[in-house]
Amino acid sequence: MTTDPAFSGFGKDALPFLKALGFHQNREWFLENKKLYDTNLREPLVTLVDAASDRLQSAGIPLLGTRKSSLFRINRDIRFTKEKHPYNTHVSAVLTRNGTKKDTGGIYMHFSPGDCFLASGLWFPPSPQLKAMREQIVARQKEFYALVEHLEAKKLPIGPENMVSRTPAGFRDVSDETLLFWLRHKSYTVSRKLPEKLISSPKLIDEIVTFGQDIMPLMQFIWRAVDPLLSDNKN
Repeated sequence: MTTDPAFSGFGKDALPFLKALGFHQNREWFLENKKLYDTNLREPLVTLVDAASDRLQSAGIPLLGTRKSSLFRINRDIRFTKEKHPYNTHVSAVLTRNGTKKDTGGIYMHFSPGDCFLASGLWFPPSPQLKAMREQIVARQKEFYALVEHLEAKKLPIGPENMVSRTPAGFRDVSDETLLFWLRHKSYTVSRKLPEKLISSPKLIDEIVTFGQDIMPLMQFIWRAVDPLLSDNKN
């Protein structure tokens, strides 16, 4: 693969800034150091979204982003939480089919000290989407098991996040233990850890493209399950 010359990596002070932000959780410190944030994190993240979008589209992967709709804010929403620190200690963005955070699935990119990763899948979806996903698994068992094997071969196992202990309503007639294991999932997500040094390199885009290729069978399975629901909501 070739790297995109427009993205040269996050700045050398990117992760140190986020680490320091964890200690200095106040507006005054952030504003005093905002230039560091802009040059080492914000501007490179915008460039990364643009460059990764171009590369994914060239590779035939239907995921993209925009600087206006793909980036998550550094400011935390503290209205409904007891934890009142005003700033996130990570930067993140998402690449989806329509380039916004409202689409299902895609690639979530997360960068913070000690925790840089890419993720994808169906993360704690609303009940109708979760039910549709489970129904898709029952209807296309062989395809789903082949998908699981594909993901595991790529070292992207679907994580059992907060599985329910009982058989979900509507699937009580299922007796196969392997199938029940997958139906008890509340999320169907995968992630790939990134070495910190990679985010300072233009090769990060190569990793994003490879991840996009690896997760595309999962995305297609999920989209086939939930897209009819999304289409109904538009009508």
